[in-house]
Amino acid sequence: MIFRQLFDHTSFTYTYLLGSRKGGEALIIDPVLENVDHYLRLFRELDLKLVKAIDTHLHADHITGLGKLRDRTHCITLMGERSKVDVVSMRVADGDSVKIEGISMQAIYTPGHTDDSYSFVMDGRVFTGDTLLIRGTGRTDFQNGSARQQYDSIFNRLLKLPEDTLVYPGHDYKGDTVSTIGEERAFNPRLQVSSEQEYVDIMDNLNLPNPKLMDVAVPANLNIGLRQDELRDKGQGLGCYDAMALVGRPDVLLVDLREPLEIQRQGQIEGSLTAPYQDLERNLAPGGLIYELIRATGKRLLFYCAHGERSAMAVNDAEAVGITNACHIEDGIEGWKLMGGPVSKVG
Repeated sequence: MIFRQLFDHTSFTYTYLLGSRKGGEALIIDPVLENVDHYLRLFRELDLKLVKAIDTHLHADHITGLGKLRDRTHCITLMGERSKVDVVSMRVADGDSVKIEGISMQAIYTPGHTDDSYSFVMDGRVFTGDTLLIRGTGRTDFQNGSARQQYDSIFNRLLKLPEDTLVYPGHDYKGDTVSTIGEERAFNPRLQVSSEQEYVDIMDNLNLPNPKLMDVAVPANLNIGLRQDELRDKGQGLGCYDAMALVGRPDVLLVDLREPLEIQRQGQIEGSLTAPYQDLERNLAPGGLIYELIRATGKRLLFYCAHGERSAMAVNDAEAVGITNACHIEDGIEGWKLMGGPVSKVG
């Protein structure tokens, strides 16, 4: 496995790059907008393909690189289901697996710093975002933070992990890079408390100033969805009612770009071909499933996903290989269900 811990000197943010060597798939955690060119250069140098970009929570101290990475690489953007961000490609719930080739992480809902904070656990390490820091914990006084929730997240979730689990935080202000669950249990001063109330009293009396970029970063990070105006103007972005008129027609190939876990949770439009976005490049290439079906039948492609972001990128990807009759459902299956579109349960 390839692992890199990267540091932003302005916001003191740690960004993590993980990759699998066989096929070169990679993911990134908590990218910073100003460093996107550096990340992309590193992907090229390491011969990696960015597949998923993850934010552990809605950041207040820097602008996320998720949107720019998506626009530059067509990667899947991912956050927890509690996030109030306008559009990300995937939203995960507590206990969900986040997978790329050779790597699997489990999402753990760890609110407290914010109400949308998630940690991610894999192979003896945990990425804690701003929930648990090295010899500290994330502040709880804005963005619906809660010291009581954070106490529960730390003591009843994170500290239940094996003691030798490596702790990789979202920030550090002292120069520390990594710790362990056992170290933090023993030496983190904020965790040397005898009760939840003692912890709450500590957190409620920190009296910290707001992050310098908070008024800029939070609004920017709430609005990172992919702009789809051009596809809409070209008739390739369809509202749910227009899409309903196409679904079931013999000359239309309906393609579901979501992953199996999403399909089990959200259901599926009947008649869909399941072809996860992560495999789209291979499926659109000569010999690939979608390429060969379109070549054999001449059908029109109708893509959909959870929220419309992956399907919009898929339309552009299809055009890039000469498939010009593709379109997508703009609001995804979530919008489809809101408009009364029928969905079949799977699994």
